[in-house]
Parts: sequence; C-alpha cells; structure tokens
Amino acid sequence: MAITDATFAEQIERSPVPVLLDMWAPWCGPCRILTPVIDALAGELDGRMRVAKLNIDDNPGTAMRFGVQSIPTLLLLKNGQELDRIVGVQSKAEILRRVQRVISN
Repeated sequence: MAITDATFAEQIERSPVPVLLDMWAPWCGPCRILTPVIDALAGELDGRMRVAKLNIDDNPGTAMRFGVQSIPTLLLLKNGQELDRIVGVQSKAEILRRVQRVISN
C-alpha cells in the first residue's frame, strides 16, 4: 500500500492493526534490495499487520515528522505512534522478530 502525506492519518493513524511503514526513495539502492523482503512480509503478515510504503521524495512532511535521516527506514507504528525503528537493510528474520514484538503487545 502506498502512503502519502495526505493519506497518512487515514491509513496509518486510524489503522485497526499495527503498521510496518517502509520509508524509501526510487534512487536508493538499499531500498530496492529490501523491496522483495517487504513484499514477502506483506503477504505473511496479512490481517495481523498492515505493510505500507512512503516515498520520502514525494512526501517529505511525514519523513520530517519522524526525523528520518537515512533510508531505508522501517517504522513500526501503532495508532500512528512509533514503537520501533529499523534503519538500513536487515534480514527478513530480524525484521520479522521485531514485528512479532509489536504484534504481541
């Protein structure tokens, strides 16, 4: 799911389930490396966690709001509040481990 500054409140803050938000940009090589992992997690987590992407070049407001200075940055959010942050390319297992902590809370 693609998120914009304009849809953040509706799609993320009002989400009935926690959200894994991928902050990325099209020119970012590490972001492209992470894309298949994020896509796989979206399928695996369906119903338990919403997985979304936000292009920081097109949506600088949300990136500034969360102080994102490096990409890729994955934010784990619940009710629009950041519970965890993963910066840089991480393994699927590590991302899933941290996602499970958020889901189980």
